[in-house]
Amino acid sequence: MLFEDMDRIVFAGDSVTDMGSAQPVGEGRFDDLGQGYVRVVDNLLAVWYPERKIRVTNSGISGNTSRDLLARYQRDVVDLKPDWVSICIGINDVWRQFDSPAIVDAQVMPEEYEANVERMILAVKGSVKGIFILSPYYMELDRQDPMRARMDEYTRICRQLAEKHQCMFVDFQKIYDDFCSVRHSSCVAWDKIHPNQVGATLMARAFLEKCEFAFS
Repeated sequence: MLFEDMDRIVFAGDSVTDMGSAQPVGEGRFDDLGQGYVRVVDNLLAVWYPERKIRVTNSGISGNTSRDLLARYQRDVVDLKPDWVSICIGINDVWRQFDSPAIVDAQVMPEEYEANVERMILAVKGSVKGIFILSPYYMELDRQDPMRARMDEYTRICRQLAEKHQCMFVDFQKIYDDFCSVRHSSCVAWDKIHPNQVGATLMARAFLEKCEFAFS
């Protein structure tokens, strides 16, 4: 397993990372880690690897675009001196193009999105043991759906940046495509975005599979 005793993992992102975590940074006891995939990751690490004390930090803030996350990245990620950084951002970059089409200055288009995520990678590259890029997603199987098609553009950007900078890429879109081909998306999220505990578990498993986690 990649994570060693006393490692610190900082999860940066938007609402699907946040999920009710303490602000601006959540960690430790009670519900400070939120109720999403970050909490499930922490739970599984503690259960499977009790001998390793791993510090999990939730730096997600609901509603953030990549522009918002970049603005606070120094304070909420870099200054925390993480050993590992996970970046999951982009859903709101796309969503604002559809739910607020007239508010152009709230939208983050692909070119800016790519530049923002790359700046986040470069801000910690070389000073951490590894970086995870977690794709944005939309639980819609119809790839011709305008929002799904747009989200796929942002997922491709994440994949390309991960390859360029030797980051670990976790394709959340694929795990939801696979799940929703068997069960309706309403089993996971009422709005095709914000996951319940089933979705949080799917995401945590996909993340840990990239970490040489011994599930068996």
